[in-house]
Amino acid sequence: MTSTADSGEETVVYDLDPDCTLEDVAEGNYYHATVNGVVDYGVFVDLSESVSGLAHESNYEGSYEVGDDLVVELTEIRENGDLSFDPVELDEYETVEVGHDYDIADAGELGDEIGETVHLEGEVVQIKQTGGPTIFHVSDETGVIPCAAFEEAGVRAYPEVEIDDVIRVTGTVEERDNALQVEVDSLDVLADGDADDVRERLEAAFEERAEPHDPEPLVEWPALTQMFPDLKQVAAQLRRTVLESRPIRVRHHADGDGMCASIPVQYALEQFIEDTHQDPEAKRHLFKRLPSKAPFYEMEDVTRDLNFALEDQARHGQKLPLLLMLDNGSTAEDVPAYENLAHYDIPIVVVDHHHPDPEAVEPYVDNHVNPYLYDEDYRITTGMMCVELARMIWPPITEELQHVPAVAGLCDRSKADVMADYVDLAEEEGYEESTLRDIGEALDYEAHWLKYDAGRNLINDVLNVGSDDEQRHRELVSFLADTAESEVEDQLDAAMPHVEHERLDSEANLYRIDVENHAHRFTYPAPGKTTGEIHDRKVQQTGEPVITIGYGPDFAVLRSDGVRLDIPEMVTELNEEIVGGGVSGGGHLVVGSIKFVPGMREEVLDALVEKMADAEIDEELQSTTVGHEQDD
Repeated sequence: MTSTADSGEETVVYDLDPDCTLEDVAEGNYYHATVNGVVDYGVFVDLSESVSGLAHESNYEGSYEVGDDLVVELTEIRENGDLSFDPVELDEYETVEVGHDYDIADAGELGDEIGETVHLEGEVVQIKQTGGPTIFHVSDETGVIPCAAFEEAGVRAYPEVEIDDVIRVTGTVEERDNALQVEVDSLDVLADGDADDVRERLEAAFEERAEPHDPEPLVEWPALTQMFPDLKQVAAQLRRTVLESRPIRVRHHADGDGMCASIPVQYALEQFIEDTHQDPEAKRHLFKRLPSKAPFYEMEDVTRDLNFALEDQARHGQKLPLLLMLDNGSTAEDVPAYENLAHYDIPIVVVDHHHPDPEAVEPYVDNHVNPYLYDEDYRITTGMMCVELARMIWPPITEELQHVPAVAGLCDRSKADVMADYVDLAEEEGYEESTLRDIGEALDYEAHWLKYDAGRNLINDVLNVGSDDEQRHRELVSFLADTAESEVEDQLDAAMPHVEHERLDSEANLYRIDVENHAHRFTYPAPGKTTGEIHDRKVQQTGEPVITIGYGPDFAVLRSDGVRLDIPEMVTELNEEIVGGGVSGGGHLVVGSIKFVPGMREEVLDALVEKMADAEIDEELQSTTVGHEQDD
């Protein structure tokens, strides 16, 4: 017979949260229940997803069907965990909701919980559908953990869950392919106050964890250290981006300085990703580095990048990336590409030392670090800045980076007085100056043949950052530098007889070479490198101010030594003065390149030479130092 409770005073009936467990119930209490099964000897009822038991047929009259709701009294909790219930009829009662008092685990600290059931609360940062389970990547204050939920093979589990939702997961910690993941038992989207509480916790934790480190600069150089506050902002943004599991896509100039900038930042970010994500594949998914042949962001590159980003979002449930521009990205030539990205949620960060057009680019970028914005110039190379940036992200890599600023400065012809300090620092680590030059030559050679490929592990071995074989590095650099030198000699043997010379009114020497017709094509060195090598030889031969122009049908590569050309300003003037010339390009005071329409080549080059003739002779820019930079 169904029992009837004493109604002398209002009775409390507890309504359990779906995640409540045996810890949340007690004998003698009344509970809301739902019939989940009918057998000959009674009915099975659920109080929550994990709390259920039997109401024996001897304790009630009538019948129930699956899905019926009723009130039951918990009459016994047996030692084996089985529960016994009696259905009751109440005239009046008060319903009290019972939430489970969760012991929330930390996503980044589950190594000792393998085989255990845990509860997690966090934000969904990626949803990936595999041929089996749905993988929800959940981020909390301590890290990111993949959580596998299975509906059926290839079918989306919990389709109501979206990226950026705050969820509570209950599941078992398992090890799969030497990585941890949680096998989901239940997953709930938190709403309103509960979600807000979690978001507030995450925001406070992310703010703290994104804070960059504050290492001492590698050398004493006020011109660079005054930029540290801006570099720290970039470091904080990059660390925060990793914590939010937003991919980072790096575009860098495909030359020595560009690689000296991008490789340390990549190495630092990958260490941070590994520290914060349980998924061993996270480094591959969250960081991509690609070279740009031009010293600006071309439409071909941005179209390819945007297409890949949208495909990754659709296929792998990733957020759209942050774009990090290194050793390019500061000029008006970058704006069309930035305008293309502006239609999507893609933040842009720029660290560059080319002469900038801040008014043009700053409406599109989140952070822009450039020495010209501090009344400095190209002598502070992007590689020098990015080594310090990498150390702000992950200081333990400092020892592996101490030779990189010297390589960057030699590659990009830095005339900074502090170059001697960087070379001394590298020599303390076992790198003679000749070795540093060979590394720059090897980087240049590999960049030529890699074209649009990042050369991930190969470039690490050449630069000896994140490499695991010192001997291989030394032998590889020696081989590549010797091979490059031999191929340069072959190219110059063909080209030097065709170099034309004239003395400008300023007394500077002007050398011209048609690299399209008087140099080997489609081989190393490319036109920019060929021009640079000719230029270096003429500088050494004359000991005087030298300007060199290597030109083709629709381009010209410019080098100067001892002459303040201000190439970006010349490009601007040429574009305004030569109607139909289609002049574009840029660079530094001493290195640059321009493009134009083929039919206007003579007019553009003649006007360019006139401007060079009026350029100021500057002894501070004169040097016989041979560097390595390529602008195609």
